[in-house]
Amino acid sequence: MKAYDVKKGNVVEYNDTVYQVRDIERSTPQGRGGNLKIRFTMYSVPGGTKYDLNLGGDDDVKEVELSRRQATYSYKDGDAFVFLDDEDFTPYTLDADVVGDDAGYIVDELTGCYVQIIDDLPVGLQLPASVTMEVIETPPELKGGTATKRPKPARLSTGIEIMVPEYIGTGERVLVSTTTGEFAGRAD
Repeated sequence: MKAYDVKKGNVVEYNDTVYQVRDIERSTPQGRGGNLKIRFTMYSVPGGTKYDLNLGGDDDVKEVELSRRQATYSYKDGDAFVFLDDEDFTPYTLDADVVGDDAGYIVDELTGCYVQIIDDLPVGLQLPASVTMEVIETPPELKGGTATKRPKPARLSTGIEIMVPEYIGTGERVLVSTTTGEFAGRAD
């Protein structure tokens, strides 16, 4: 596979290490002989170590076969998260370092997750676009404060903190974007 064919989310092998591409920057130098230059921001799978790679557009990259299985979060085993396959109920155990910052979005019975598998080993996790969570602590709404749109901090059931609109109160369920970590609306 040529470097210009690589897309965000692809899994490639470079220097005998498997990486998932998270970001791509393309630049075309002006002038004579301006070849396409591509900068990949990749993270090792498993492990999550960041690696920046600069390649020309015609350079070859080896793509790795990655399968994705839809799964539901089941329980936490020490520091590891256990997901059950939605079809055959195969348990997939993912360590906390593999899950990384996404751990703050994992709630009981979370559905719509995809476990990424290479050679029958779970190596990564893809969360749904948004997750429903309960607000467990937020300051009360100020009287007469509805004319201006001021966000306020709110602590959620998993311990993460996000900014929510003033009308959201303690005990309400909200949608949280897993890509940006921001308030995405009321749930239910």
